[in-house]
Amino acid sequence: MTYLVALAFIAILASLASALFFMLKGGKENEGSSKRKTSNMARALAFRVGFSVLLFICILIAWKLGYIQPTGIPAGK
Repeated sequence: MTYLVALAFIAILASLASALFFMLKGGKENEGSSKRKTSNMARALAFRVGFSVLLFICILIAWKLGYIQPTGIPAGK
């Protein structure tokens, strides 16, 4: 489970870095390629959201199956 979470965080950060690259690179060339780069940026951000949702779902499933246990402050206090 630790490896899955670490891999998901790396994928999220890589997607975010990719979107940053397309955002910074977008306004420096002609207008025709600017739309394509904006599309690439939006796609990278969509992948980031998808990876985040997938990570959340995997954590919930792991909790339900008993692979991970919650710790910290007890509920109701």
